[in-house]
Amino acid sequence: MTKEVLQKIKNYRFLFEELVKRDFKKKYKRTALGMLWSVIGPLSMLLVMSLVFTQFFGRRMEHYIIYLFCGNLVFNYFKESTSTGMISLFNNSLIFSKVNVPKYIFLLSQNVSSLINFGINFVLLFVFMLVDSANFSWKLIMLIYPIGCLIVFNLGCGLILSALYMMFRDIKYLYDIFTLLLMYLSAIFYDISAYPQQMQYLFYLNPVYVYIRYFRKIVLEQTIPTIGLHILALGYALAVLVVGAVIYKKKNYKFLYYI
Repeated sequence: MTKEVLQKIKNYRFLFEELVKRDFKKKYKRTALGMLWSVIGPLSMLLVMSLVFTQFFGRRMEHYIIYLFCGNLVFNYFKESTSTGMISLFNNSLIFSKVNVPKYIFLLSQNVSSLINFGINFVLLFVFMLVDSANFSWKLIMLIYPIGCLIVFNLGCGLILSALYMMFRDIKYLYDIFTLLLMYLSAIFYDISAYPQQMQYLFYLNPVYVYIRYFRKIVLEQTIPTIGLHILALGYALAVLVVGAVIYKKKNYKFLYYI
């Protein structure tokens, strides 16, 4: 299955590259600052959240800005990747209704575009660490693991959402509500240690929190997470990808009927 997908991407390499360029440029079309919005947007959100929550949640927390940034970095990548992935098939329906191309290539191009934005903001994480005098460690290389899992997880979510959106346009509005709720359940601006131990375990049912937690363990605590967190991060990614692939395969031939 993986070899088949890679071979098709290779066969349609030119189209894939053009789609990535188009998706990335389209996001900043008719804007004066262009790519700078990739940095300004997250920084503005970080500034607002730090001003609002520092007095309530971060007064006794060391490196609270970095704590916030890790949460925002992971959550924003997840939200952007899945939200744009959800509408990727529908927005390109005029293309695949006339030309026989793998439909998932549109989802992949959107994910690569979101990954580029994530990479730009990921560099800012190290800038904040320098400014906030946070310690650098060789363990930072371990961030490759949650990033890889998050890429796979986002692809799986995109497969599910894009298939559902082709059939039910209401999914977009429901997903906006869901992501808003998920943001508050991902402990972006607060520490779950204030909750009872039993309640803390419930947060690990949220895959996004698991990836945020991994980031913070490496960046702030400078410790490699337990094997349990590794298994959980990979398990969520593979499970969602498998479910997404199954749904996509079953609905793939029906998409043309919903254009």
